[in-house]
Amino acid sequence: MIMLSLLLVSAGVGAAAAAKAQSQIGGESSGLTGNPGRGNGLKALFSVMYERRRPLQRQLVEHIQLTLFAMGLAVLAGVSTGIILTRAKKLAAPILGLASIIQTIPSLALLALMIPLLGIGLAPAVAALFLYALLPIMRNTYTAVDEVDPAVIEVGRGMGMTERQILVKVEIPLCVPVVMAGIRTSTVICVGIATLCTFIGAGGLGTMIMEGMQTRGSVLILAGVIPAIILALALDGLMALMQRILTPTGLKLQR
Repeated sequence: MIMLSLLLVSAGVGAAAAAKAQSQIGGESSGLTGNPGRGNGLKALFSVMYERRRPLQRQLVEHIQLTLFAMGLAVLAGVSTGIILTRAKKLAAPILGLASIIQTIPSLALLALMIPLLGIGLAPAVAALFLYALLPIMRNTYTAVDEVDPAVIEVGRGMGMTERQILVKVEIPLCVPVVMAGIRTSTVICVGIATLCTFIGAGGLGTMIMEGMQTRGSVLILAGVIPAIILALALDGLMALMQRILTPTGLKLQR
């Protein structure tokens, strides 16, 4: 939801810039001004996206890399930490509180804070996205495992299962829908915030958006925003499919 709001705001900024500047970007590095109609506006958008298909493809690949690297680290750290916190509940409040504080830091500010530590480029961008993606996964994992019905756990113990077997064969399968919901949320957040990573030299679809903002070109802004929206929806759909596959059959039948 946060990311979709960011994308809608970005689209709104592009529309406002178009109304104010009455311009149309059609060149590789400069804009062609004019007052196109609605049909011409769409034609200009598709024309620019086709003319810039190679840099757009490269930026899309960079955007996907940023998202996947950050999400891979966030899933490993978030799920494992969430499970550990269910066994050490005294640490749950401070750790989840720290992750919540990180979420309140503005995106550009967090990216700027990464520069003295990791320089510019891929590493600081992935680190910032990782920190933003951590909270939903960690909190959902902790909540899901902590709220598993104790009676189910006692049944597993009564069958002679070890604590590890109960975790792997009972608790984690029951938690899949809630954990996957956190992963889907974090994925969408990462796609949105990754558009800002261009400011620290990490590339991505934000490069074209920034160029459009600098040249007051709404067409270039939309040429970067629309692929980001499509990417967010595609990854969310992929996560939803994985959630359906990983969810135990018994839970599906209950629904």
